[in-house]
Amino acid sequence: MKKSVLFIILIAVIVVLGLLLDWQKLLPGLQGGQSDKDPLPTSQAESFEDCVAEGNPVMESYPRQCRTVDGRLFTENVGNELEKTNLIRLESPRPGGVVTSPLTITGEARGYWFFEASFPVYVVNWDGLIIGEGIATAQDEWMTEDFVPFVAEITFEKPTLYPERGALILQKDNPSGLPEHDDALEVPIRFE
Repeated sequence: MKKSVLFIILIAVIVVLGLLLDWQKLLPGLQGGQSDKDPLPTSQAESFEDCVAEGNPVMESYPRQCRTVDGRLFTENVGNELEKTNLIRLESPRPGGVVTSPLTITGEARGYWFFEASFPVYVVNWDGLIIGEGIATAQDEWMTEDFVPFVAEITFEKPTLYPERGALILQKDNPSGLPEHDDALEVPIRFE
């Protein structure tokens, strides 16, 4: 009887070992290995724009997000627009928008963003060099804490180095010159 129990235990151990070996072949990732038959897809994307160009799905959130086939997530650069939405709102151009010279800028800002019904606006290249500047003017009574519509027009020369990237900076007018009163909305733009 001891021989038959020992024989049954031996058979059970062999079956369990066989199942474990077969299971590891089916799931090569258990040991950190990768099956040669089914390599995971990879992506060469290094930015939101690259991710979209590869044809990956884009989530329609704001800001938009793109997920690569290997699981990395890229978020569209909208500058600091979300942080400043209670102070200044840009209608045109939108972050990431394509612009040409002359550039007309429209939006609305709180009355305290202005001084004497205006504030400075800059167009900069990829390196932060100012290539155009102008003044945004209030289109209504600016001595209020409410939002006041504004408009500005800037002419600039399209940069030759990295001509596709730049930024639009709408700076709070600060006649005191004190740094604690400085503020700005900065959004990325692309040059046509």
